[in-house]
Amino acid sequence: MSRSQRNHDVPAPAVAAAGTGVRATWKEWTGLGLLVLPMLALASDLTVLFLALPTMSVDLSPSASQGLWITHVYGFFIAGFLITMGRLGDRIGPRRLLLIGAAAFGVLSVVAAFSVDAQMLIVTRALLGIAGATLMPSLFSLLRTMFDDDTQRRLAIAIMFSSFSVGGAFGPLLGGVLLEYFWWGAIFLINVPPMALLVLLGTRLLPERTDANSGRLDLISVVLSVVGMLAAVYGLQELAAGQETGSGGAWPHLGITALGLVLLGLFVRRQRRLREPLFEMTLLANPRIAAPLVALLMVGIGVVGVFFLTTQYLQWVGGATALQAGLWTLPYVVVNIAGAMLAPWAAGRIRPALVVALGLGVAVVGAVLLALLAGPGASVPMVVGGLSVIGFGQGAALGLVSDLILSNAPKRYTGSAAAAQEVGGELGSALGIAAGGAVGMIFYRASLGRRVLADVPDAAVEAAAGSIHEGVTTAEAVGSGGQQLLDAVQAAVAHGLQAYAAIGAGVVGLAAVLIFAVLVVRDRS
Repeated sequence: MSRSQRNHDVPAPAVAAAGTGVRATWKEWTGLGLLVLPMLALASDLTVLFLALPTMSVDLSPSASQGLWITHVYGFFIAGFLITMGRLGDRIGPRRLLLIGAAAFGVLSVVAAFSVDAQMLIVTRALLGIAGATLMPSLFSLLRTMFDDDTQRRLAIAIMFSSFSVGGAFGPLLGGVLLEYFWWGAIFLINVPPMALLVLLGTRLLPERTDANSGRLDLISVVLSVVGMLAAVYGLQELAAGQETGSGGAWPHLGITALGLVLLGLFVRRQRRLREPLFEMTLLANPRIAAPLVALLMVGIGVVGVFFLTTQYLQWVGGATALQAGLWTLPYVVVNIAGAMLAPWAAGRIRPALVVALGLGVAVVGAVLLALLAGPGASVPMVVGGLSVIGFGQGAALGLVSDLILSNAPKRYTGSAAAAQEVGGELGSALGIAAGGAVGMIFYRASLGRRVLADVPDAAVEAAAGSIHEGVTTAEAVGSGGQQLLDAVQAAVAHGLQAYAAIGAGVVGLAAVLIFAVLVVRDRS
Protein backbone atom coordinates (compact mmCIF):
# COMPACT_ATOMS: atom_id res chain seq x y z
CA MET A 1 0.00 0.00 0.00
CA SER A 2 1.45 3.38 -0.96
CA ARG A 3 1.86 6.31 1.37
CA SER A 4 -0.78 8.33 -0.44
CA GLN A 5 -3.23 5.44 -0.26
CA ARG A 6 -2.73 5.15 3.50
CA ASN A 7 -3.37 8.86 3.90
CA HIS A 8 -6.78 8.37 2.31
CA ASP A 9 -7.57 5.75 4.96
CA VAL A 10 -7.69 8.50 7.58
CA PRO A 11 -11.15 10.03 7.36
CA ALA A 12 -11.78 13.72 7.44
CA PRO A 13 -12.33 15.09 10.95
CA ALA A 14 -16.06 15.46 10.50
CA VAL A 15 -16.38 11.85 9.45
CA ALA A 16 -14.12 10.59 12.22
CA ALA A 17 -16.10 12.45 14.84
CA ALA A 18 -19.40 11.03 13.75
CA GLY A 19 -20.81 8.08 15.63
CA THR A 20 -23.38 5.51 14.64
CA GLY A 21 -25.45 6.26 17.72
CA VAL A 22 -26.11 2.55 18.38
CA ARG A 23 -26.61 2.25 22.12
CA ALA A 24 -24.84 -0.37 24.20
CA THR A 25 -26.75 -3.21 25.87
CA TRP A 26 -26.27 -5.00 29.18
CA LYS A 27 -23.58 -7.15 27.55
CA GLU A 28 -21.35 -4.14 26.78
CA TRP A 29 -21.82 -2.67 30.26
CA THR A 30 -21.01 -6.04 31.85
CA GLY A 31 -17.95 -6.19 29.59
CA LEU A 32 -16.96 -2.74 30.86
CA GLY A 33 -17.08 -4.08 34.42
CA LEU A 34 -14.78 -6.87 33.30
CA LEU A 35 -12.36 -4.34 31.75
CA VAL A 36 -12.22 -2.38 34.99
CA LEU A 37 -10.49 -5.34 36.67
CA PRO A 38 -7.18 -5.14 34.75
CA MET A 39 -7.22 -1.35 35.02
CA LEU A 40 -7.42 -1.60 38.81
CA ALA A 41 -4.64 -4.19 38.84
CA LEU A 42 -2.39 -2.12 36.58
CA ALA A 43 -2.80 1.04 38.61
CA SER A 44 -2.39 -0.61 42.01
CA ASP A 45 0.70 -2.49 40.80
CA LEU A 46 2.36 0.86 40.09
CA THR A 47 2.05 1.96 43.74
CA VAL A 48 1.50 -1.14 45.89
CA LEU A 49 5.26 -1.65 46.42
CA PHE A 50 5.71 1.67 48.20
CA LEU A 51 4.95 0.15 51.62
CA ALA A 52 6.17 -3.38 50.85
CA LEU A 53 9.85 -2.60 50.23
CA PRO A 54 10.95 -2.64 53.89
CA THR A 55 9.33 -6.06 54.49
CA MET A 56 10.59 -7.38 51.16
CA SER A 57 14.11 -6.23 51.96
CA VAL A 58 14.28 -8.60 54.95
CA ASP A 59 13.82 -11.65 52.68
CA LEU A 60 15.52 -10.53 49.46
CA SER A 61 18.23 -8.18 50.81
CA PRO A 62 18.27 -5.92 47.72
CA SER A 63 20.95 -3.28 47.36
CA ALA A 64 19.87 0.37 47.28
CA SER A 65 20.05 0.32 43.47
CA GLN A 66 18.10 -2.94 43.26
CA GLY A 67 15.42 -1.49 45.53
CA LEU A 68 14.91 1.39 43.11
CA TRP A 69 14.77 -0.96 40.13
CA ILE A 70 12.20 -3.20 41.86
CA THR A 71 9.97 -0.14 42.28
CA HIS A 72 10.44 1.56 38.91
CA VAL A 73 11.28 -1.08 36.28
CA TYR A 74 7.60 -2.00 35.89
CA GLY A 75 6.62 1.53 34.86
CA PHE A 76 9.69 1.87 32.62
CA PHE A 77 8.77 -1.20 30.57
CA ILE A 78 5.10 -0.27 30.33
CA ALA A 79 6.13 3.07 28.83
CA GLY A 80 8.69 1.46 26.53
CA PHE A 81 6.36 -1.08 24.94
CA LEU A 82 3.14 0.96 24.60
CA ILE A 83 3.63 1.96 20.95
CA THR A 84 4.56 -1.57 19.92
CA MET A 85 1.61 -3.12 21.74
CA GLY A 86 -0.81 -0.53 20.35
CA ARG A 87 0.23 -1.47 16.83
CA LEU A 88 0.15 -5.18 17.66
CA GLY A 89 -3.42 -4.78 18.93
CA ASP A 90 -4.40 -3.14 15.63
CA ARG A 91 -2.76 -6.07 13.83
CA ILE A 92 -4.12 -9.13 15.69
CA GLY A 93 -7.14 -7.58 17.38
CA PRO A 94 -7.35 -5.83 20.78
CA ARG A 95 -9.36 -8.58 22.49
CA ARG A 96 -6.85 -11.27 21.56
CA LEU A 97 -3.93 -9.12 22.71
CA LEU A 98 -5.78 -8.23 25.93
CA LEU A 99 -6.42 -11.87 26.82
CA ILE A 100 -2.84 -12.92 26.01
CA GLY A 101 -1.51 -10.04 28.11
CA ALA A 102 -3.89 -10.79 30.99
CA ALA A 103 -2.86 -14.46 31.06
CA ALA A 104 0.83 -13.49 31.04
CA PHE A 105 0.24 -10.88 33.75
CA GLY A 106 -1.43 -13.45 36.01
CA VAL A 107 1.33 -16.05 35.58
CA LEU A 108 4.10 -13.48 36.09
CA SER A 109 2.38 -12.20 39.23
CA VAL A 110 2.71 -15.69 40.73
CA VAL A 111 6.38 -15.81 39.73
CA ALA A 112 6.96 -12.39 41.32
CA ALA A 113 5.26 -13.47 44.55
CA PHE A 114 7.67 -16.40 44.96
CA SER A 115 10.86 -14.66 43.79
CA VAL A 116 13.88 -15.97 45.69
CA ASP A 117 16.17 -12.98 45.23
CA ALA A 118 16.12 -9.34 44.16
CA GLN A 119 17.45 -10.01 40.66
CA MET A 120 14.65 -12.50 39.94
CA LEU A 121 12.04 -9.99 41.13
CA ILE A 122 13.51 -7.20 38.98
CA VAL A 123 13.40 -9.37 35.85
CA THR A 124 9.86 -10.50 36.64
CA ARG A 125 8.72 -6.93 37.24
CA ALA A 126 10.17 -5.94 33.85
CA LEU A 127 8.22 -8.76 32.19
CA LEU A 128 5.11 -7.66 34.09
CA GLY A 129 5.62 -4.21 32.55
CA ILE A 130 5.68 -5.71 29.05
CA ALA A 131 2.50 -7.67 29.81
CA GLY A 132 0.94 -4.53 31.30
CA ALA A 133 1.72 -2.60 28.11
CA THR A 134 -0.56 -4.97 26.19
CA LEU A 135 -3.50 -4.11 28.41
CA MET A 136 -3.81 -0.32 28.28
CA PRO A 137 -4.12 0.24 24.49
CA SER A 138 -6.36 -2.83 24.18
CA LEU A 139 -8.72 -1.59 26.90
CA PHE A 140 -9.33 1.78 25.28
CA SER A 141 -9.47 0.30 21.79
CA LEU A 142 -12.24 -2.06 22.91
CA LEU A 143 -14.20 0.84 24.42
CA ARG A 144 -14.35 2.41 20.96
CA THR A 145 -15.76 -0.84 19.57
CA MET A 146 -18.20 -1.49 22.41
CA PHE A 147 -19.71 1.98 22.76
CA ASP A 148 -20.76 3.69 19.53
CA ASP A 149 -23.09 6.14 21.25
CA ASP A 150 -21.13 9.29 22.14
CA THR A 151 -22.69 9.80 25.56
CA GLN A 152 -22.28 6.17 26.59
CA ARG A 153 -18.70 6.04 25.34
CA ARG A 154 -17.78 9.15 27.33
CA LEU A 155 -19.29 7.64 30.46
CA ALA A 156 -17.44 4.37 29.86
CA ILE A 157 -14.11 6.20 29.45
CA ALA A 158 -14.83 8.23 32.60
CA ILE A 159 -15.45 5.00 34.52
CA MET A 160 -12.21 3.54 33.19
CA PHE A 161 -10.28 6.71 34.02
CA SER A 162 -11.75 6.71 37.53
CA SER A 163 -10.86 3.07 38.10
CA PHE A 164 -7.22 3.88 37.32
CA SER A 165 -7.31 6.70 39.90
CA VAL A 166 -8.88 4.39 42.47
CA GLY A 167 -6.32 1.64 41.85
CA GLY A 168 -3.37 4.02 42.12
CA ALA A 169 -4.69 5.65 45.28
CA PHE A 170 -5.55 2.47 47.13
CA GLY A 171 -2.46 0.53 46.07
CA PRO A 172 -0.38 1.63 49.09
CA LEU A 173 -3.34 1.21 51.46
CA LEU A 174 -4.09 -2.27 50.14
CA GLY A 175 -0.43 -3.14 50.43
CA GLY A 176 -0.41 -2.03 54.06
CA VAL A 177 -3.42 -4.20 54.91
CA LEU A 178 -2.00 -7.29 53.18
CA LEU A 179 1.40 -6.86 54.82
CA GLU A 180 -0.32 -6.73 58.20
CA TYR A 181 -1.59 -10.31 57.79
CA PHE A 182 0.41 -12.00 55.00
CA TRP A 183 3.93 -12.14 53.54
CA TRP A 184 5.08 -9.64 50.93
CA GLY A 185 4.27 -11.93 47.98
CA ALA A 186 0.54 -11.48 48.64
CA ILE A 187 0.66 -8.03 47.01
CA PHE A 188 1.33 -9.77 43.69
CA LEU A 189 -1.07 -12.68 44.14
CA ILE A 190 -4.05 -10.30 44.38
CA ASN A 191 -3.61 -9.73 40.61
CA VAL A 192 -4.32 -13.38 39.77
CA PRO A 193 -8.11 -13.62 40.38
CA PRO A 194 -9.09 -10.56 38.27
CA MET A 195 -6.80 -11.64 35.41
CA ALA A 196 -8.15 -15.19 35.54
CA LEU A 197 -11.72 -13.87 35.46
CA LEU A 198 -10.88 -11.66 32.47
CA VAL A 199 -9.39 -14.59 30.54
CA LEU A 200 -12.34 -16.89 31.37
CA LEU A 201 -15.12 -14.42 30.50
CA GLY A 202 -13.42 -12.20 27.94
CA THR A 203 -14.35 -14.21 24.86
CA ARG A 204 -18.04 -14.14 25.89
CA LEU A 205 -18.42 -10.51 26.95
CA LEU A 206 -15.87 -8.62 24.85
CA PRO A 207 -16.17 -8.15 21.08
CA GLU A 208 -13.28 -8.46 18.68
CA ARG A 209 -12.66 -5.85 16.02
CA THR A 210 -13.29 -7.12 12.51
CA ASP A 211 -11.18 -4.44 10.79
CA ALA A 212 -7.77 -5.56 12.03
CA ASN A 213 -4.76 -4.08 10.23
CA SER A 214 -2.67 -7.07 9.14
CA GLY A 215 0.52 -5.22 8.20
CA ARG A 216 3.84 -6.54 9.49
CA LEU A 217 5.71 -5.17 12.50
CA ASP A 218 8.90 -3.30 11.62
CA LEU A 219 11.52 -4.60 14.09
CA ILE A 220 13.83 -1.59 13.72
CA SER A 221 10.91 0.68 14.65
CA VAL A 222 10.18 -1.54 17.65
CA VAL A 223 13.77 -1.20 18.88
CA LEU A 224 13.81 2.58 18.34
CA SER A 225 10.50 3.12 20.15
CA VAL A 226 11.27 0.78 23.07
CA VAL A 227 14.84 1.96 23.70
CA GLY A 228 13.91 5.60 23.08
CA MET A 229 11.02 5.55 25.57
CA LEU A 230 13.00 3.57 28.16
CA ALA A 231 15.92 6.00 27.95
CA ALA A 232 13.72 9.11 28.05
CA VAL A 233 11.59 7.99 31.00
CA TYR A 234 14.56 6.52 32.91
CA GLY A 235 16.67 9.64 32.44
CA LEU A 236 13.85 11.95 33.55
CA GLN A 237 13.01 9.93 36.66
CA GLU A 238 16.66 9.57 37.68
CA LEU A 239 17.13 13.29 37.13
CA ALA A 240 14.20 13.94 39.47
CA ALA A 241 15.56 11.48 42.05
CA GLY A 242 18.98 13.14 41.94
CA GLN A 243 17.48 16.58 42.46
CA GLU A 244 15.41 15.30 45.38
CA THR A 245 18.32 13.66 47.20
CA GLY A 246 21.14 15.90 46.02
CA SER A 247 23.12 12.82 44.96
CA GLY A 248 25.08 12.51 41.71
CA GLY A 249 25.34 14.90 38.82
CA ALA A 250 22.53 15.89 36.51
CA TRP A 251 24.51 15.65 33.26
CA PRO A 252 24.57 11.84 32.90
CA HIS A 253 20.79 11.69 33.29
CA LEU A 254 20.31 14.61 30.93
CA GLY A 255 22.48 12.73 28.43
CA ILE A 256 20.36 9.57 28.76
CA THR A 257 17.19 11.62 28.32
CA ALA A 258 18.65 13.35 25.26
CA LEU A 259 19.63 9.97 23.78
CA GLY A 260 16.06 8.75 24.29
CA LEU A 261 14.63 11.81 22.57
CA VAL A 262 17.05 11.42 19.65
CA LEU A 263 15.99 7.78 19.22
CA LEU A 264 12.34 8.79 19.35
CA GLY A 265 13.08 11.43 16.71
CA LEU A 266 14.65 8.74 14.50
CA PHE A 267 11.58 6.60 15.15
CA VAL A 268 9.28 9.37 13.93
CA ARG A 269 11.47 9.92 10.85
CA ARG A 270 11.38 6.21 10.03
CA GLN A 271 7.59 6.05 10.38
CA ARG A 272 7.20 8.76 7.76
CA ARG A 273 9.16 6.65 5.24
CA LEU A 274 7.68 3.20 5.85
CA ARG A 275 4.76 1.87 3.83
CA GLU A 276 3.58 -0.04 6.91
CA PRO A 277 4.75 2.00 9.93
CA LEU A 278 4.68 0.82 13.52
CA PHE A 279 2.80 4.03 14.41
CA GLU A 280 0.49 5.75 11.94
CA MET A 281 1.88 9.28 11.86
CA THR A 282 -1.09 10.61 9.89
CA LEU A 283 -3.04 10.40 13.15
CA LEU A 284 -0.98 13.35 14.39
CA ALA A 285 -1.84 15.35 11.27
CA ASN A 286 -5.43 15.55 12.51
CA PRO A 287 -5.60 18.56 14.87
CA ARG A 288 -8.52 16.96 16.70
CA ILE A 289 -6.10 14.22 17.80
CA ALA A 290 -2.86 16.21 18.02
CA ALA A 291 -4.25 19.01 20.22
CA PRO A 292 -5.62 16.67 22.94
CA LEU A 293 -2.35 14.69 22.90
CA VAL A 294 -0.29 17.84 23.44
CA ALA A 295 -2.71 19.00 26.14
CA LEU A 296 -2.38 15.61 27.87
CA LEU A 297 1.39 15.97 27.90
CA MET A 298 1.18 19.52 29.28
CA VAL A 299 -1.29 18.55 32.01
CA GLY A 300 1.10 15.79 33.09
CA ILE A 301 3.96 18.29 33.34
CA GLY A 302 1.89 20.76 35.33
CA VAL A 303 -0.31 18.63 37.57
CA VAL A 304 1.94 15.64 38.31
CA GLY A 305 4.81 17.93 39.28
CA VAL A 306 2.56 19.84 41.68
CA PHE A 307 1.19 16.59 43.14
CA PHE A 308 4.73 15.24 43.62
CA LEU A 309 5.87 18.34 45.51
CA THR A 310 2.67 18.46 47.56
CA THR A 311 3.32 14.95 48.91
CA GLN A 312 6.78 16.14 49.98
CA TYR A 313 5.25 19.24 51.57
CA LEU A 314 2.80 17.14 53.58
CA GLN A 315 5.67 15.14 55.07
CA TRP A 316 8.47 17.68 55.48
CA VAL A 317 6.35 20.72 56.37
CA GLY A 318 3.06 19.21 57.52
CA GLY A 319 4.78 16.57 59.66
CA ALA A 320 2.79 13.66 58.20
CA THR A 321 4.14 10.13 57.93
CA ALA A 322 4.22 8.50 54.49
CA LEU A 323 0.93 6.70 55.23
CA GLN A 324 -0.69 9.86 56.61
CA ALA A 325 0.43 11.79 53.53
CA GLY A 326 -1.21 9.11 51.39
CA LEU A 327 -4.43 9.48 53.34
CA TRP A 328 -4.31 13.28 52.93
CA THR A 329 -4.26 12.79 49.15
CA LEU A 330 -7.54 10.84 49.20
CA PRO A 331 -9.68 14.02 48.87
CA TYR A 332 -7.80 14.74 45.64
CA VAL A 333 -8.62 11.24 44.39
CA VAL A 334 -12.30 11.51 45.36
CA VAL A 335 -12.89 14.84 43.61
CA ASN A 336 -10.78 13.68 40.65
CA ILE A 337 -13.21 10.81 40.18
CA ALA A 338 -16.18 13.12 40.72
CA GLY A 339 -14.91 15.44 37.99
CA ALA A 340 -14.41 12.52 35.61
CA MET A 341 -17.94 11.20 36.24
CA LEU A 342 -19.58 14.62 35.87
CA ALA A 343 -17.79 15.40 32.61
CA PRO A 344 -19.94 13.12 30.37
CA TRP A 345 -23.09 14.70 31.81
CA ALA A 346 -21.71 18.18 31.06
CA ALA A 347 -20.64 17.08 27.57
CA GLY A 348 -24.25 16.21 26.84
CA ARG A 349 -25.19 19.86 27.38
CA ILE A 350 -22.23 21.79 26.01
CA ARG A 351 -19.47 20.87 23.58
CA PRO A 352 -17.05 18.25 24.98
CA ALA A 353 -14.01 20.33 23.99
CA LEU A 354 -15.42 23.27 25.93
CA VAL A 355 -15.87 21.04 28.99
CA VAL A 356 -12.19 20.03 28.66
CA ALA A 357 -11.09 23.69 28.43
CA LEU A 358 -13.24 24.64 31.45
CA GLY A 359 -11.93 21.66 33.44
CA LEU A 360 -8.36 22.73 32.74
CA GLY A 361 -9.35 26.26 33.79
CA VAL A 362 -10.53 24.88 37.16
CA ALA A 363 -7.19 23.08 37.56
CA VAL A 364 -5.41 26.39 36.89
CA VAL A 365 -7.45 28.01 39.68
CA GLY A 366 -6.37 25.26 42.08
CA ALA A 367 -2.71 25.66 41.12
CA VAL A 368 -2.94 29.43 41.64
CA LEU A 369 -4.49 28.83 45.06
CA LEU A 370 -1.54 26.61 46.00
CA ALA A 371 0.93 29.17 44.70
CA LEU A 372 -0.67 31.84 46.89
CA LEU A 373 -1.54 29.85 50.01
CA ALA A 374 0.97 27.00 50.42
CA GLY A 375 3.43 29.02 52.45
CA PRO A 376 5.31 27.88 55.56
CA GLY A 377 2.41 28.78 57.86
CA ALA A 378 -0.37 27.25 55.77
CA SER A 379 -2.56 24.58 57.34
CA VAL A 380 -2.55 21.10 55.81
CA PRO A 381 -6.32 21.21 55.03
CA MET A 382 -5.77 24.45 53.11
CA VAL A 383 -3.05 22.87 50.98
CA VAL A 384 -5.13 19.72 50.43
CA GLY A 385 -8.06 21.95 49.43
CA GLY A 386 -6.01 23.64 46.71
CA LEU A 387 -4.77 20.26 45.47
CA SER A 388 -8.35 18.98 45.40
CA VAL A 389 -9.47 21.87 43.18
CA ILE A 390 -6.72 20.81 40.76
CA GLY A 391 -7.93 17.21 40.99
CA PHE A 392 -11.53 18.09 40.16
CA GLY A 393 -10.56 20.08 37.07
CA GLN A 394 -8.04 17.47 35.94
CA GLY A 395 -10.62 14.68 36.29
CA ALA A 396 -13.23 16.61 34.30
CA ALA A 397 -10.74 17.29 31.52
CA LEU A 398 -8.80 14.05 31.11
CA GLY A 399 -11.74 11.67 30.80
CA LEU A 400 -13.01 13.67 27.84
CA VAL A 401 -9.51 14.17 26.42
CA SER A 402 -9.31 10.39 25.99
CA ASP A 403 -12.65 10.42 24.18
CA LEU A 404 -11.51 13.25 21.89
CA ILE A 405 -8.44 11.23 20.90
CA LEU A 406 -10.19 7.89 20.39
CA SER A 407 -13.36 9.14 18.73
CA ASN A 408 -11.41 11.08 16.09
CA ALA A 409 -9.14 8.15 15.15
CA PRO A 410 -10.15 5.65 12.46
CA LYS A 411 -11.24 2.39 14.09
CA ARG A 412 -8.46 0.38 12.43
CA TYR A 413 -5.90 2.62 14.19
CA THR A 414 -7.63 2.87 17.56
CA GLY A 415 -4.91 0.81 19.25
CA SER A 416 -2.22 3.15 17.98
CA ALA A 417 -4.25 6.18 19.10
CA ALA A 418 -4.73 4.65 22.56
CA ALA A 419 -1.01 3.91 22.75
CA ALA A 420 -0.19 7.50 21.78
CA GLN A 421 -2.50 8.67 24.55
CA GLU A 422 -0.72 6.49 27.11
CA VAL A 423 2.72 7.57 25.87
CA GLY A 424 1.67 11.20 26.24
CA GLY A 425 0.52 10.50 29.79
CA GLU A 426 3.72 8.61 30.70
CA LEU A 427 6.04 11.27 29.27
CA GLY A 428 4.00 14.04 30.86
CA SER A 429 4.18 12.34 34.26
CA ALA A 430 7.92 11.71 33.96
CA LEU A 431 8.55 15.29 32.83
CA GLY A 432 6.31 16.58 35.62
CA ILE A 433 8.21 14.67 38.31
CA ALA A 434 11.57 15.68 36.86
CA ALA A 435 10.63 19.34 36.44
CA GLY A 436 8.92 19.49 39.82
CA GLY A 437 11.94 17.95 41.55
CA ALA A 438 14.39 20.24 39.76
CA VAL A 439 12.42 23.47 40.29
CA GLY A 440 11.61 22.54 43.88
CA MET A 441 15.28 21.94 44.65
CA ILE A 442 16.40 25.15 42.91
CA PHE A 443 14.02 27.24 45.00
CA TYR A 444 14.82 25.21 48.13
CA ARG A 445 18.51 26.03 47.86
CA ALA A 446 17.86 29.64 46.85
CA SER A 447 15.55 30.13 49.84
CA LEU A 448 18.10 28.69 52.27
CA GLY A 449 20.82 30.87 50.73
CA ARG A 450 18.81 34.05 51.29
CA ARG A 451 18.13 33.39 54.97
CA VAL A 452 20.33 34.78 57.72
CA LEU A 453 20.68 32.00 60.32
CA ALA A 454 22.73 33.61 63.06
CA ASP A 455 22.63 30.63 65.43
CA VAL A 456 23.46 27.98 62.82
CA PRO A 457 27.03 27.16 61.71
CA ASP A 458 27.77 27.82 58.03
CA ALA A 459 28.78 24.17 57.58
CA ALA A 460 25.34 23.05 58.80
CA VAL A 461 23.58 25.40 56.36
CA GLU A 462 25.78 24.13 53.54
CA ALA A 463 24.99 20.51 54.45
CA ALA A 464 21.25 21.30 54.66
CA ALA A 465 21.33 22.68 51.12
CA GLY A 466 22.29 19.24 49.77
CA SER A 467 18.76 17.85 49.99
CA ILE A 468 15.58 18.16 52.04
CA HIS A 469 16.44 14.99 53.92
CA GLU A 470 19.90 16.37 54.75
CA GLY A 471 18.28 19.60 55.87
CA VAL A 472 16.01 17.85 58.35
CA THR A 473 18.67 15.49 59.72
CA THR A 474 21.17 18.35 60.04
CA ALA A 475 18.61 20.45 61.92
CA GLU A 476 18.02 17.59 64.34
CA ALA A 477 21.76 17.27 65.03
CA VAL A 478 22.84 20.91 65.12
CA GLY A 479 21.86 21.69 68.72
CA SER A 480 20.63 25.11 69.86
CA GLY A 481 20.11 26.45 66.34
CA GLY A 482 18.29 23.34 65.19
CA GLN A 483 14.79 24.80 65.33
CA GLN A 484 15.89 27.88 63.39
CA LEU A 485 17.40 25.68 60.67
CA LEU A 486 14.34 23.40 60.63
CA ASP A 487 12.06 26.42 60.18
CA ALA A 488 14.26 27.60 57.30
CA VAL A 489 14.19 24.15 55.67
CA GLN A 490 10.40 23.94 55.92
CA ALA A 491 10.00 27.45 54.52
CA ALA A 492 12.31 26.53 51.63
CA VAL A 493 10.23 23.42 50.84
CA ALA A 494 7.08 25.55 50.87
CA HIS A 495 8.63 28.11 48.53
CA GLY A 496 9.58 25.34 46.09
CA LEU A 497 5.96 24.13 46.01
CA GLN A 498 4.63 27.65 45.55
CA ALA A 499 7.05 28.32 42.68
CA TYR A 500 6.18 25.15 40.80
CA ALA A 501 2.46 25.59 41.43
CA ALA A 502 2.74 28.93 39.63
CA ILE A 503 4.64 27.26 36.78
CA GLY A 504 2.09 24.43 36.68
CA ALA A 505 -0.75 26.94 36.48
CA GLY A 506 0.90 28.50 33.44
CA VAL A 507 1.51 25.17 31.69
CA VAL A 508 -2.03 23.88 32.30
CA GLY A 509 -3.38 27.30 31.29
CA LEU A 510 -1.59 26.98 27.94
CA ALA A 511 -3.17 23.55 27.49
CA ALA A 512 -6.60 25.07 28.12
CA VAL A 513 -5.91 27.80 25.55
CA LEU A 514 -4.76 25.18 23.03
CA ILE A 515 -7.94 23.12 23.41
CA PHE A 516 -10.13 26.23 23.25
CA ALA A 517 -8.37 27.62 20.18
CA VAL A 518 -8.16 24.39 18.16
CA LEU A 519 -11.26 22.46 19.18
CA VAL A 520 -13.73 25.19 20.17
CA VAL A 521 -13.01 28.36 18.20
CA ARG A 522 -11.52 26.72 15.09
CA ASP A 523 -14.28 24.12 14.81
CA ARG A 524 -16.89 26.84 15.11
CA SER A 525 -15.36 28.90 12.30
